[in-house]
Amino acid sequence: MAILIDETSKVLVQGITGRIGTFHTEEMQEYGTNVVAGVTPGKGGSQQCNVPVFDTVDQAVEQTGADTSIIFVPPPFAGDAIMEAAEAGIKYCVCITDGIPAQDMMRAKRFMRRFKAEKRMMLTGPNCAGTISPGKALIGIMPGHIYLPGRVGVVTRSGTLGYEAAEQMKAEGIGVSTSVGIGGDPINGSSFKDVLEHFENDPDTDAVLMIGEIGGPQEAEAAEYIQSTMTKPVAAYVAGLSAPKGRKMGHAGAIVSAFGESASEKSQILESAGAKIAPNPSSFGTTVARIL
Repeated sequence: MAILIDETSKVLVQGITGRIGTFHTEEMQEYGTNVVAGVTPGKGGSQQCNVPVFDTVDQAVEQTGADTSIIFVPPPFAGDAIMEAAEAGIKYCVCITDGIPAQDMMRAKRFMRRFKAEKRMMLTGPNCAGTISPGKALIGIMPGHIYLPGRVGVVTRSGTLGYEAAEQMKAEGIGVSTSVGIGGDPINGSSFKDVLEHFENDPDTDAVLMIGEIGGPQEAEAAEYIQSTMTKPVAAYVAGLSAPKGRKMGHAGAIVSAFGESASEKSQILESAGAKIAPNPSSFGTTVARIL
């Protein structure tokens, strides 16, 4: 098993006819992902990457049965693309787009909450690398060959640190059940806690590696969940130990503005909750090996 995506996922690509959308659709298809449709307004009736293109997500879902979406739509329109996917009945959506205005994301999140919990779309991103269940499906922009299939879940705010973790774990002979990028923006679709709940309930995930960074309360909320509910071992790393307070670093969400938002404070909170802390990015593999 895996969480969120597998070989049965029927994927549509919003923004498939753009240069970036086309490139990554071909990469996903090469990996074996079941891409069934694309959506670009005004391009309906054409074909791209050997799949039909539709004007709307609603049309694509109705005619292909798509249940999963990935968004390669420019920032000014990406918030609307998220809401369109939610309204069309998409179950899981990955938004790759970086630079979506915060107000657009606030509106999109409010829109998704109008739906009952059982019909509410799960969103990861924006500003993320995507999700991969190794050997089953890749919905994102990560290099699929570095991920070994296995039983350790990965959830990360940083795409590149997620790649580093996968490479190190592979070198240790440790495989990944699913790796989920939640994105580095201050307003994102799903939190660490949301994804940890999925891993906790997945019988084929034995342990979890969580990679956070400075800024925001998500790591502290995850620590509370780890302490109160998680039965599986968790390894964690928080990037940004040397980041100065009050200065934005990298991701839009990476700014320390309150107690509990610095890397050292988050690491202490996670460690006190029972997580095994990786001291630096070169120790991902060995730290995960120790908790297994």
